[in-house]
Amino acid sequence: MKDLRDFIKLLRDRGELATIDTPVDPVLEMTEIADRAVKTGGPALLFTRPKGHDIPVLMNQFGTERRMCLALRAKSFDELAARVEKLTAFEIPGSTWDKLKALARLKELAALQPRVVRRGACQEVVLTGDEIDLGKIPVLQCWPLDAGRYITLPLVFTRHPATGRRNVGMYRLQVFDKRTTGMHWHIHKDGAEHYRKAKDGAGASSGDGAAGHGGGGPPAGTGAGGGRPRGRMEVAVAIGTDPALTYAATAPLPGAIDEMLFAGFLRGEAVDLVQCRTVDLQVPDHAEFVLEGYVDLDETREEGPFGDHTGYYSLADQYPVLHLTAITHRRDPVYSTTIVGQAPMEDAQLGKATERVFLPLIRLTLPELVDMDLPREGGFHNCAIVSLDKSYPLQARKVMHALWGAGQMQFCKCIVVVDAGVDVHDYAQVAWRVFSNVDWKRDVLVGEGPLDVLDHSAPQPLWGGKIGIDATTKGPAEGHHRTWPPDVEMSPEVKARVDELWPSLGLGSGDRYGAAPGPQGD
Repeated sequence: MKDLRDFIKLLRDRGELATIDTPVDPVLEMTEIADRAVKTGGPALLFTRPKGHDIPVLMNQFGTERRMCLALRAKSFDELAARVEKLTAFEIPGSTWDKLKALARLKELAALQPRVVRRGACQEVVLTGDEIDLGKIPVLQCWPLDAGRYITLPLVFTRHPATGRRNVGMYRLQVFDKRTTGMHWHIHKDGAEHYRKAKDGAGASSGDGAAGHGGGGPPAGTGAGGGRPRGRMEVAVAIGTDPALTYAATAPLPGAIDEMLFAGFLRGEAVDLVQCRTVDLQVPDHAEFVLEGYVDLDETREEGPFGDHTGYYSLADQYPVLHLTAITHRRDPVYSTTIVGQAPMEDAQLGKATERVFLPLIRLTLPELVDMDLPREGGFHNCAIVSLDKSYPLQARKVMHALWGAGQMQFCKCIVVVDAGVDVHDYAQVAWRVFSNVDWKRDVLVGEGPLDVLDHSAPQPLWGGKIGIDATTKGPAEGHHRTWPPDVEMSPEVKARVDELWPSLGLGSGDRYGAAPGPQGD
């Protein structure tokens, strides 16, 4: 699978794609259809006749675990996590065989480095000057109170002005007119860091990190009319790529790891990049659309509101403006987009993939961590449930603090810690442990720290309260001198005997939740 078109063909061949030939309006109507599809586990959607446009629209490509795994070239999330775990097995080589295995891993990674090619299908059509017109692309207005139409699945390419290191992030773009969009990168994102460094290098103020600023973009009052422009930062945006690349742009990678290298690892093949026509950046050669342009370091504009993945509208605020210098695209392109809103949405599968892929990486520094669940209702960053192989007092608190210091886990507002044997994905089990095991005076940790820009609950933007709940078993070392009772459960021997009897009893599957019993009957 080389590109989005191959993925569309794969989805069609697997019965995972519905082609909609009825004219449908990109303003609100496509959202309502896609929302109903994703919430019922429905197929990916290819709208062939968007009203007012002749470019097909692809939605809900990641809407089920099956499609997400197809996108990432895996049979399951567990298989994908095992690949990551194998890659990150950093044992010190002892024997000659160990050294050869370590060398093979390094050679595998080297072969997956992105490479620059001379030509790309993404430049079959090149539009510059007066030919640039974003209005010809069927960009959606997703929700009734949105400020306009938004490009919601963009891969935004920038370069660190000092190190030259590439970053690929996913930051929504509000279409202002034919040639300009908003650039909604939050204060904590790498794209915003590149922007701040560019402002510093151009002699501009770096005050866009002020705690009192609501949106995480530059401070208000720095519009283009405020004096002579101090510089520009080049940006390229790819839309409609191999889905492994699209996922990589959403992944919370450390700044030193190239998203295109990570995408190469996911797809098992290096990503081919092509030089842009009007900016000094490289983009995937197979993208359906590429927007080339720059952000003026002295200009911001009001962006938003927008119906966001929190299920609430993110409010209007000042953000940089992307000015287009070119649009390139394939012949007969397909426009790829998504919607976010009240869970479950398509981004739930992106979040679940991240949960599974990054668990082995978190275990590198927290080996006692057994499993993790990031509930979709928490937007995959507001809540984390983790299980712990506990061996000393207050270890649960150590894990809480470590997670709050780990990349985008810093935004987590609530961490629940349970014992190793608890299934963190079974919310009924987790609730039972929390409601039964927690002394609310002893086992709750309340503090303050950074919050996601979109969090509206805090009295002020960007930081607020956090809570950690220790629902693990307690003993005398943690001040609990009473006997801790064992769980009420049947012995394995009796379960095994009843498993043998069950088919003769005529009572159905034998599982009270409706699923077939496992090997041990539980």
